[in-house]
Amino acid sequence: MSTAPRACVIGWPVEHSRSPVIHGYWLEHYGIEGAYVKEAVSPENIAAFLGALSEHGYVGANVTLPHKEAALRAVQEADEAARAIGAVNTVWLDELGALQGSNTDAYGFMTNLDAGAPHWREGCDVAMVLGAGGAARAILHGLIEAGIPRILLTNRTTAKADTLARAFGDHVEVVPWDAKDSALTACRLLVNTTSLGMTGQPPLEIMVSALPAEAVVTDIVYVPLETHLLAAARARGLATVDGLGMLLHQAVPGFERWFGVRPEVTSDLRARVVATLGDA
Repeated sequence: MSTAPRACVIGWPVEHSRSPVIHGYWLEHYGIEGAYVKEAVSPENIAAFLGALSEHGYVGANVTLPHKEAALRAVQEADEAARAIGAVNTVWLDELGALQGSNTDAYGFMTNLDAGAPHWREGCDVAMVLGAGGAARAILHGLIEAGIPRILLTNRTTAKADTLARAFGDHVEVVPWDAKDSALTACRLLVNTTSLGMTGQPPLEIMVSALPAEAVVTDIVYVPLETHLLAAARARGLATVDGLGMLLHQAVPGFERWFGVRPEVTSDLRARVVATLGDA
């Protein structure tokens, strides 16, 4: 019987996940005997599946939609990021066999932003986040941890933005969706976490021209790789960061946990994943 470590990505559905491409690349690149596969697990079975992870032959897993909040409830211990974000996307079994959980989405976002726009923090006293879902919550946590003094949050449904903002106290200020353009003049960072602009979705209508010349624009959407928002920002001469790097960087901590090597996000890995985007 093989003792090579095995990990998986758990979702419902899970066929779209590119995590096996990322982890498969690293296993091959570092010459590690191991495996990383997809597991389609329904919501009613997620707690039982995670509770029997070792019996299924896994040392850990990534958790994707719609299971991240359920995974937080299922783990025996969650780290500070997972508790603050209210969701778990990475699990592993510790040396005693206890199920541990983390959330690496904020780490992935911030690391991608640092890599794509190394000087974004300089003079960044106001940031705007579009959207109020799980990704927005992770990114708000990351920006607060980075010390951004004023964060504006806007969402098509203002009540949802209000609820999310309350979770972060005085750090986050809600701006009505129809007032977002006028608020952009003070923003040095604009982050889109909505599905607007994704392939098959309506475009994001926003006045990029209102941003200051030093602003950085990033979009967590990566299909298409350059959204209309990023194209408009680039046309204005603004620094832009696409969303693919967040996906790549958030995978790093889990791989290290499961396979014992801290992998690097490289241009070769990026190219490998980009080659699959036409299948989206």
